[in-house]
Amino acid sequence: MHALPYWRLSAYYFFYFAFNGAFLPFFGLYLLSLGYSAWDIGLLMSMQQAMRLFGPSLWGWLADTRQSRVTIVRLAALFSLICFGGFFVLRGFPVMLAAMAILSFFWSAALPLVETLTFNHLRQAAGHYGRIRIWGSIGFIVAVLGTGALLDRIPVAGLLWICVPLLAGILATALVLPEAEAATMLTGAVTRFRTLLGERRVQALLAACFAMSAAHGALYVFYSIHLARHAYSTTETGLLWTLGVVAEILVFWFMPRLLARHPLRSILLASYATAVVRFLLIGWCVDNAPLALLAQIMHGLTFGAWHAASIAAVNQWFPGPAQARGQALYSSISFGAGGLLGSLVSGWAWDAVGPEWTYTLSALFAAGGLAIVALGVPHAHKTTRRGG
Repeated sequence: MHALPYWRLSAYYFFYFAFNGAFLPFFGLYLLSLGYSAWDIGLLMSMQQAMRLFGPSLWGWLADTRQSRVTIVRLAALFSLICFGGFFVLRGFPVMLAAMAILSFFWSAALPLVETLTFNHLRQAAGHYGRIRIWGSIGFIVAVLGTGALLDRIPVAGLLWICVPLLAGILATALVLPEAEAATMLTGAVTRFRTLLGERRVQALLAACFAMSAAHGALYVFYSIHLARHAYSTTETGLLWTLGVVAEILVFWFMPRLLARHPLRSILLASYATAVVRFLLIGWCVDNAPLALLAQIMHGLTFGAWHAASIAAVNQWFPGPAQARGQALYSSISFGAGGLLGSLVSGWAWDAVGPEWTYTLSALFAAGGLAIVALGVPHAHKTTRRGG
């Protein structure tokens, strides 16, 4: 009987997203303290998405051809830790941009491969992905609350020292990750992969994911800065980020039931419709505490349900030897291309039209994704169904 390495996989997700919880909400504040403009901050943070454009595809192809996913995950963790050390000494914009690009190139390698590894270990129980991924959300909560509280007491530059042990934790857990039996490489696998890309449902899903990630660009780059401008402390900022992730955890926990009972199309439509409302609330109602709280609770749908449904669909629609490349393509198009566009647009719009209209643009991106799902994802497909 196959023994699921639940705690080793869960520990990796915990540290991976704990680093995200320290880095993503507060690194923009650190850059702001160094005197960078909104456009500079948007460009620097967009390097994460820019590297996801081609990094995951390169690493996914390498993993598929060499069947060496765990080795790549370990090397990515090691080089990410080494590259992060550059932030302690770098200050000029060109070198900071280069450091972000190099860090993000290695950082982009890991998660799509670990996602594929997780599904390979789960085998026929893919609906229980959320029960493992939930530990990533817990790690995010621990890190964002702890970092927010600490940064109310120490200079924001202390963020760098908070991130280092979390990156070391990623490396330590990567070293104990077990490889899973990979799908057998079949004759014509490349042709099959290209055929899958021609399917309408696949094209619609990827286009909609692009739009959703673009919608989240302003959230990930400027949400903490937005709150700081409205007199929220870093502790309060951490609590609001945490509320969103708690909602995400609840959704992940109940995803097996949702995936079994509701069509993919219905879950995605609910996620995109909620995103439209959420970003309008963030932009225009940040001073209204109940509405600010409601907007963060909506993260359970706009990210949790959306991501779990999308990644399960990719796992099912790209079977066998196409899985790693399918997950890499999903990461590249959504978090890569979509996230890059969202970061750059928000970096421009923040100074040009202000925070309120920047988040209105986010709502428009989500509305575009809603239309794509409504028109392009067929009624018949549920995420519990396997195969093409």
